[in-house]
Amino acid sequence: MAKTTDDLEAVRILTTALTGFSPEDQERIIRWSREKLGLSQTSSNLEGLRTRQSSSSVLREGPQASVPPSAKDLKTFVVTKSPKNDVQFAATVAYYYRFEAPPEQRRNEIDHVMLQDACRLTARERFKNPRTTLNNAKNLGLLDSGSEAGMFAINTVGENLVAMTLPNQEGSTAKSRKPKRQKKAVNNSQIEKK
Repeated sequence: MAKTTDDLEAVRILTTALTGFSPEDQERIIRWSREKLGLSQTSSNLEGLRTRQSSSSVLREGPQASVPPSAKDLKTFVVTKSPKNDVQFAATVAYYYRFEAPPEQRRNEIDHVMLQDACRLTARERFKNPRTTLNNAKNLGLLDSGSEAGMFAINTVGENLVAMTLPNQEGSTAKSRKPKRQKKAVNNSQIEKK
């Protein structure tokens, strides 16, 4: 006998699995799940979810609850994320324009012009060839090809890098390694004494 699907049981499973995560992490996990399932997420649904979460957290936690405001300008966002190289910068810019920018500036995709403009807005040295940087980010799996040639969209790997990895609490994205010990050079006079 085939098991029938139960909507409420699915809700219970999801709720239990997401318990313990911050509302911001819950939203990201749900968004990634929607993408994995091939479901679309409209911006009005996202705004409604954010509004409901904000109002419910205020009601739950009272007036002393402080919800950290998301960065409203690109420069502030890039400074908080501290990308260490060009492809991380490209992923950070794509993430910003997709999720963090003011609603009127949001874009699902970026191109070389937007990336170069992001350099200007963040006082970063301009790229000699921003298209190469975007293609490198795509080849490393941080961006996907967009709807047209020359357009790129951040994917879940890039989202994870920007949202979870940048910046590392210690100020470095790479785990620190102990330096390798160098072997002492043995000269012939030390060998003869033995």
